[in-house]
Amino acid sequence: MRHRSIMLAACGMLMLGACAKKAPPAPPPPPPPPGAVAGSHAADRDGDGIVDGYYTSDGIYHPYAAPTPPPPPAPTRRGERG
Repeated sequence: MRHRSIMLAACGMLMLGACAKKAPPAPPPPPPPPGAVAGSHAADRDGDGIVDGYYTSDGIYHPYAAPTPPPPPAPTRRGERG
C-alpha cells in the first residue's frame, strides 16, 4: 500500500513537470551605438583609436571636453602712463 502511494505521487509530479512552461531565451542585446567601444561605455566617434567620449545608460553621447584655460590675468595698475 505504501509503495502504491509513493508511485502515485511520483507519477503525478512527473506529469505536472512535463506541462511546466519553460521561459523563452533572452533576446540578444542591441548593437552598440556608432563609435562605441565594445564592452564599455567609452566611445571613439572619429575612429582614430583614442576614446573621445562616453555613452550613458540611456544612450546619450557625452564628449570629453578639454578643460577651459584660465582667463588671462587682469591688467595691472602699473604700466605706461601717457
